[in-house]
Amino acid sequence: MAYANHCDLQEHERRGDWTGSVVRGKEMGNGLDAEEVAEVTDARREFAEELKSARELHEPRQLSQEALARLARTSKSTLSRVETCKGRIPSELPAKLDEVLGTDGKFKRLFEEIVARSFPSLYRQRMALERDAVAIREWSPTIVPGLLQTADYARYLLKAGAPRAGEEEVSRDVENRLRRQALLNVDTPPDVHVVLCESVLRRRFCPQEVMKRQLRALLEAAKSPTVRLQVLPLDAPGSLFIDWPVSLITSPSHAVSVCVETYRTANIIDEPEHVRRAIRTYDELTSEALSTRASARMIEEQMESLS
Repeated sequence: MAYANHCDLQEHERRGDWTGSVVRGKEMGNGLDAEEVAEVTDARREFAEELKSARELHEPRQLSQEALARLARTSKSTLSRVETCKGRIPSELPAKLDEVLGTDGKFKRLFEEIVARSFPSLYRQRMALERDAVAIREWSPTIVPGLLQTADYARYLLKAGAPRAGEEEVSRDVENRLRRQALLNVDTPPDVHVVLCESVLRRRFCPQEVMKRQLRALLEAAKSPTVRLQVLPLDAPGSLFIDWPVSLITSPSHAVSVCVETYRTANIIDEPEHVRRAIRTYDELTSEALSTRASARMIEEQMESLS
């Protein structure tokens, strides 16, 4: 189920055969190289040290792990693991620690830094490009892109891609994915143009109600003046992008970066010749795709078929 990893932004490297040259990519292994692992370890150690210090210096008296666990509504074993950098930090814990210890958001900020460093540098670059973008063009032959996914839809995708993951891990990954969508709700959001293969609407990997809510969310998103949504019919001609999802991200200086993802591979391409080729291919997709009104009708019809 390769499509379960699309837009995961966690475990890809760029395969070098799309353009014949790897412009900005690297071996990712399990996602992080040694330097990036060290960065995550340092951030995690800082969280642990700050927690132990805040607990021991708490006024009017220091708090034991057991006492803090009781106040933060967690367990002593959880705090022990956090202070010894073992296991994961529950996503709800930092806010509770800030509330109990009066640390004014310190642990929430430290946790966000750990999360940010947990993404490979290539994907941090991708997210930085998205945050600053004036326009984002997305093509997906397989699933709804992460920027438009509902929480339930994302949850089923993530579970399919990591069947042994626990609920806490899946929930955290869903939160990370939905956090990317904040850029659509700022005062001046980027223009977003999404082209989906018709198969995206018809794929059945989640319960009907979950898919209906996802389709409804697509229709709602398409009502925004900054979002344009088209569907590419199944009988459309093939293209350079037929095998994999692609994003074209335009910066405030109007430079375009092309982000390509496949199973465990990814790359950010900014070489002018290849960017021009990608833009031309995207234009071909939009010309072959249904109009926005016809696309909306197809989505509505698919919703009705799920009733």
